Amino acid sequence: MKLLSFKSLTIGVVALFATSSASIASQDGMTETLRVGMECTYAPFNYRTAEGELAGYDVDVANGVAQILGADLEYVCQQWDGMIPALLANKFDLIVASMSITDSRLEKIDFSGPYRDSIGRLIGRADVDLNLFDDAGDPIAANFDGLRVGLERASTYANWFEAKLPGAEVVLYDASEPLYLDLQNGRVDMIMTNPMKAQLRFLSQEEGNEFAFVSPAISEVEFFGIGVGIGLRKGQDELRERLSAAIRELINNGSLEEYALKIFPFPIHNPEWGQE
Repeated sequence: MKLLSFKSLTIGVVALFATSSASIASQDGMTETLRVGMECTYAPFNYRTAEGELAGYDVDVANGVAQILGADLEYVCQQWDGMIPALLANKFDLIVASMSITDSRLEKIDFSGPYRDSIGRLIGRADVDLNLFDDAGDPIAANFDGLRVGLERASTYANWFEAKLPGAEVVLYDASEPLYLDLQNGRVDMIMTNPMKAQLRFLSQEEGNEFAFVSPAISEVEFFGIGVGIGLRKGQDELRERLSAAIRELINNGSLEEYALKIFPFPIHNPEWGQE
C-alpha cells in the first residue's frame, strides 16, 4: 500500500528488537505490546513527517486497532521486499503496510480482514498514446513488448506483469519514490502503482504535469487480492480474530472513513467488510 490513538502509544520507531523482548500476549497482566512493521516511506499510507513522526492511513489504522485492543505499539521500519521474512523471523508481530491479501502470501502468513481497497494503475507520459488496453479494459499484450515498466520489488504489480505481460521489460525498485524519478527522467516508459497514492504524490504536483494514468483501474482478485489487511504469523488465530473484529468496529463506527477523508475525497474501503 498504504491503528488511530490508544491508551499509551509508543511513537518512536524501533529499529531493533530482541526476538523475545516483546510479547503479543503479556504473561504478567501488563499492557499488551504489539510490534508493527511498515516501510515508513510509503506516503500517504505510512511515512515520516518533517518532524520525524510516523503518519498516514496505515498508521491511523494501526493506532485505531490498538485503541480497541487496549494495546501499546512499537513501530519497526522495514524495507518492503523483506517484510514477510522479517515477520517470520519475529522482528515484529504485525505488518500494517498496505499489504494486499493474496493467495501466495496466505501460504506464508495469515491476515486480518481487509481495511483498504487493493488496486493498481499504470502511469506514463500524457502525450504518448501507446494503445495498451482494449475497449473491455484488458491489456493488449503485444503492445507492451519492449516497453520498460517500473515496479516495486515483491509487489502484486510485479506478479501481475510476470503473468500477464511477460514481453514487457520490467525494472524493479526497492522503494516507491525512485519509480517517479525514473519515470520523469525517461529511464522507464511507465510505472504501475497505487492510484490513490500516485494522484496525491505525483499527478497532482507540478512534476507530474506531463504524465497521466494510461490504464484503467486493475483489480484482479487473483493478483491483487480482496483488499489490504494486517499480516501476522500463522497459528495466532485468537489474535487474528481480535484484529478482524477491531477493523470491523473501525468500519462501523466511521473511523475508517474518517482516516481516508484526511487524505482522499472518498473512502477507500468496502463498507460490507464491516459485516461478520
